Amino acid sequence: MTDCRLLLDPPAFGAWNMAVDELLLDQAAETGCPTLRFYTWREPTVSLGYFQTYASRSGHVGSSRCPLVRRLTGGGAIVHDAELTYGLSLPAGHPLAARTQDLYHAVHEALVETLASLGVRAKICDGCSGLEPAAEPFLCFQRRAAGDVLVDGEKIAGSAQRRRRGAILQHGSVILWTSTAAPELPGLEALTGIRLTTPELADLWGVGLCERLGVRWLDEPWSDAEVSSIQKLVERKYTTDLWNRRK
Repeated sequence: MTDCRLLLDPPAFGAWNMAVDELLLDQAAETGCPTLRFYTWREPTVSLGYFQTYASRSGHVGSSRCPLVRRLTGGGAIVHDAELTYGLSLPAGHPLAARTQDLYHAVHEALVETLASLGVRAKICDGCSGLEPAAEPFLCFQRRAAGDVLVDGEKIAGSAQRRRRGAILQHGSVILWTSTAAPELPGLEALTGIRLTTPELADLWGVGLCERLGVRWLDEPWSDAEVSSIQKLVERKYTTDLWNRRK
């Protein structure tokens, strides 16, 4: 069993959330410390995939007034609102760090098992859309990739990865109910009639992830030095047009 830091963060703005994920990726590379973070968003926010163009957001009317931040990871845009988001950073030495598809499946299979304990039949998507990248929908949750979590054919969870110096960051979202900024995406409540709070899902899912990842959780709050580093990333990167409108 490996010690893994567990963070249950309060709602925050998009730039802060993305800066934290980058800091935790760097820490995994530098210190060898893995971290799992569950978090939410202070306001409905669009996170643009690393390779998406800023101009492409104009095609989604529902989220046009939402603030935007660009992610470190690829994939389609996500409207973060009625969801639980997680970020998992693993150092190069962790057995799953080098097996990216295995990591993807481990996290999502733990979610499927968690939902099954609540009477929800979810499954792992076994194929992709087959579309060329330019033809994929703007929104991540309208795309299909192997490993996504589906309920009644609808995607309710997906993840993306970024590697740095052997360490890996995997973060993703679980849609719990329908957002007014993306009404075309049904959440878990609309599909099953079950309304989960974000703390409830984090608690249940965290147990399954502990077993899948072979870790034991350590409760370690943010240090002043970490908060300062996060704020610098917010100001120098995630709130700038140079980053958010880079494509």
